[in-house]
Amino acid sequence: MIKSRLFLFSCPVFFVLLTMLWTGCTEKKKHQEFVIGFSQCIGSDLWRKGMLEEMRMELSLHPDANFIYADADGNSKKQVEQVKKMLDQNIDLLIISPNEAQPLTQVVEEAYKKGIPVIVIDRKTASSLYTAYVGANNYQIGKMAAEYLGAAWKEKGNVIEVMGLPGSSPTIERQRGFADGLKPFKGLRISKEVYGDWLKPNAAAELMKIQPELRSASVIFAHNDVMASGAREIVKKLNLNPGLKIIGVDALSGKGAGLEMVSDGIIDASVLYPTGGKEAISTAFKILNKEPFSKENTLASLVIDPSNVELMKLQWNKIRSQQKDIERQQTLLDEQKVLFKDQQMVLNVTVITLVLAIVLGGLAFYSLLENRKINKNLEANNQEILSQRNQLIEMSEKAKLATEAKLNFFTNMSHEFRTPLTLILSPLEDLLKQEKIKALAGSNLKLIHKNVFRLLRLINQLIEYRKIEHAQMKIKVSENNLVEFIREISDSFQHNAQKRNIGLRMVAKKTELMAWFDANMLDKVIFNLLSNALKFSREHGTITVDVWQEAAFIYVSVEDNGAGMSEEDLLHVFEHFYQAEGSSTKGSGLGLSLSKELMRLHHGDIVVESIKNKRTRFVVSLPAGNAHFSEAEQRQEQLDKTELYEHARIYTTDLDEPAEQERDVAHPLKEQSILLIEDNPDLLNYLSQKLSAQYEVFTAADAEQGIAAAYREVPDLIISDIVLPGMSGRELTTQLKSDLRTSHIPIILLTAQGSLEQQIFGLESMADTYIVKPFNYDYLMASAKNLLKTRELLKAHYTSDISSSGKPQVSRSLDKKFLNDFAGIVEENLGNENFNVDDIAKTIGISRVQLYRKVKALLDCSITDYILNRRLKKASYLLINESYSIAEITYMVGFSTPNYFSTVFKSKYGVTPTEFKRNKAL
Repeated sequence: MIKSRLFLFSCPVFFVLLTMLWTGCTEKKKHQEFVIGFSQCIGSDLWRKGMLEEMRMELSLHPDANFIYADADGNSKKQVEQVKKMLDQNIDLLIISPNEAQPLTQVVEEAYKKGIPVIVIDRKTASSLYTAYVGANNYQIGKMAAEYLGAAWKEKGNVIEVMGLPGSSPTIERQRGFADGLKPFKGLRISKEVYGDWLKPNAAAELMKIQPELRSASVIFAHNDVMASGAREIVKKLNLNPGLKIIGVDALSGKGAGLEMVSDGIIDASVLYPTGGKEAISTAFKILNKEPFSKENTLASLVIDPSNVELMKLQWNKIRSQQKDIERQQTLLDEQKVLFKDQQMVLNVTVITLVLAIVLGGLAFYSLLENRKINKNLEANNQEILSQRNQLIEMSEKAKLATEAKLNFFTNMSHEFRTPLTLILSPLEDLLKQEKIKALAGSNLKLIHKNVFRLLRLINQLIEYRKIEHAQMKIKVSENNLVEFIREISDSFQHNAQKRNIGLRMVAKKTELMAWFDANMLDKVIFNLLSNALKFSREHGTITVDVWQEAAFIYVSVEDNGAGMSEEDLLHVFEHFYQAEGSSTKGSGLGLSLSKELMRLHHGDIVVESIKNKRTRFVVSLPAGNAHFSEAEQRQEQLDKTELYEHARIYTTDLDEPAEQERDVAHPLKEQSILLIEDNPDLLNYLSQKLSAQYEVFTAADAEQGIAAAYREVPDLIISDIVLPGMSGRELTTQLKSDLRTSHIPIILLTAQGSLEQQIFGLESMADTYIVKPFNYDYLMASAKNLLKTRELLKAHYTSDISSSGKPQVSRSLDKKFLNDFAGIVEENLGNENFNVDDIAKTIGISRVQLYRKVKALLDCSITDYILNRRLKKASYLLINESYSIAEITYMVGFSTPNYFSTVFKSKYGVTPTEFKRNKAL
């Protein structure tokens, strides 16, 4: 009876258990297991270790996922092989952080075309064939660091930027963002840039090479926290200012990472560069579970400094603590799963262990429920952390919106400039048509006309670039004859080319080559390339424009045999606001950057190749046909040649050379001369014309020509720009003031660098006056006259002093040394009747002409008069104080005969030497 009851009891329990087991198995089958492969370009640095740690933390919430990880150790070929191996393992989804864009593109496209979802993290490939992208915006990282710097330290100073690997996209974008972010803060400027290759030893070594710049720096911005720590070690090693601020990027948690550096005061702040590991796994499961997801996932960031570092450390510690709890629970869950499987095996082997199996099954079921509760609690905690993180991101977004409002204001102001420029341009062109007014002020009106067009072009470029940044510029393409279009543009530059004896020719194998393009955009690209070619071409040079089709692309090249570019310039030529160092032509730095963006809107490209001092060749490529344009982007319109002509005026007017003022060879020479050194032809011509009315004017277009002219002409005054090709105006001033031949010449420096520190720096280079552009001409004239008048007063002082004491005194040490040497040589040779000017010039070491000009400038007398005056002065002393005879004194002071001595002495003092001696004796 008891056995029957037990059987009756056991059978239902057995079937219930079997039902539970069958249900559990069914549920397990319903919960699909995914295989996710992750290919990392390199996993040795802290940041990428942090990325992998975040992925594992997020994967802990998905215990059924199988995660395959491979580290390529920075080898692109190895990474390709690893990805192919993952594809052979039938992974469900691929996550890849490419080592290089181009080498990894093919294998990523292969996975994508096979139907395997691909998530690209941190760095993109060269193709858009991927499922989703997760990564931070390096440009915003750099910009955020600059904005934080300007807001946190509202003081003026120099900034040293320690950049990553040359040519890498994070380095370029962070550098560009940092430079843009610093622009609103006029007191802060980047004084030096070095490459640290992302490594601490390299950064430290490069900083040791620039110790002078380090000593004057206020802030160091490093592109990652590792290089920032290296910078701090150098600061301590060199005993530099302990208050020097150091900012890094990454803000990783953990031993020796960015958060700890900020907390310990090793660095002053760090910009969070999210690894994106959690977001990548989260996006992966959205894709695998067929849930909505975003293709482009740009991660937000924030600046971490002493005000919020402890909060961030607490958050990370809390996350790690929760992760450890998850791992412990996961371990328990795995153990329970093993136990549960063992129980299933026991149930299948024998019914005898039914009771034990029921107990163990109940325990396993209980553990499963408890584990689900734990997971829910962990998810709730995770949501709380995410909420706090979102609040921080929201604060950063508000700061971003404030910055955007400033940029919008700047763009709106640029729009507003167009109206007054139009109101200036139209009446100005009316005045130029009136012959009477043109005869009176034609050159000045043309100068105004040229610079109005220059302003108009700059404003147009700024507005168009902002439109592209905000995706507001819409392309409207139509099919037109590209050869005819390019020829029309080339013809508009022929006049300027001929005036400079430059051969401009167009080459095209076909007279008709139909292409789809937006004429209002493409003309700006060609205009800019031709304008640059003319600016950088030498006289009698050649410019060749070529148009041809090859396979699926149509090409337009513009080649010149002018100045060329260095390898460094080639790396940055398409960056906006970039200008080559030492360039003889100045621009906005927007033209080529805008051209690059306009070609991207055409789904084309623009590339450059150049050899310094030999040639430069820009090649524009357009895809053939119109399949790459949407219907909304296409239109059927003919080219408006009138509008093309108006656009050409904006670019060609700036190329017009200023008319040289004819110099009247018969005009009487002015008493005083001025040397003008200015690389802007318009300003040089304007000042030369104005100053020629009162002074003899010499001109030079660069520092090298200016120094040669100063030595050759020895002017009374030098007016020079600071920013000159090759050598700067400050260096020119230092060289001229340190040279005996030109040390006495007063120098006025003109500059657009108007800050107090820059003015002090200019004066420290020994300049006499520092005038900020735009300057008032009357003020410039008053300054010039004041310096010349002061020089005349000094001359009078020197000559009167020489006549009285024989030891001229002068404030400037080099001029004082010259006068002392000059007076000493004359004094030593007073008794030598054959002593002459050539002997003095040879002894001092300068030419006869330069000696004459130097003495005339400092003493306002000839050398012969000076020697004669010194001889008579010494003779009068000897007559009064010594007992020599007249004949002896005659030969002691260098006169050939007593009669000649007596004649010269009487003309000077009005009495003969004998009478002079007798009168003094009485």
